[in-house]
Amino acid sequence: IQIAAGATLDQLGLTQDRISTRGFAIQCRITTEDPAKGFQPDTGKLEVYRSAGGNGVRLDGGNGFAGAVITPYYDSMLVKCTCQGSTYEIARRKMLRALVEFRIRGVKTNIPFLASLLTHPTFIDGNCWTTFIDDTPQLFDLVGSQN
Repeated sequence: IQIAAGATLDQLGLTQDRISTRGFAIQCRITTEDPAKGFQPDTGKLEVYRSAGGNGVRLDGGNGFAGAVITPYYDSMLVKCTCQGSTYEIARRKMLRALVEFRIRGVKTNIPFLASLLTHPTFIDGNCWTTFIDDTPQLFDLVGSQN
């Protein structure tokens, strides 16, 4: 109410130096999109589908299951995977492990790109900027996977 009345966060004692970190989280949106083709959605039947799991790994929504037919008429998202840890590095490593645990066959996914992003030195250092992906074409030098 005070902010709506014109007060600033500083006036209310809500300053950046009073914010404490209580953990980190990284979320990846696992999609049936092909990074090599500008993230064009892929369609087809999911021959194999197994999600990641474990401590600090959360999966939200999605329509992925073995036998599902992915059509061009809906969102390409299979599942949102969020990993949390007490430090940025722990959250990042949990996400990498989760990406490796996914088994998705029958359609292309963005998992190889996400792994490339998570292992890039700039991402590891936490120094990305808003156009980082556009400015870093080597992120698209993808290593093949079993998926």
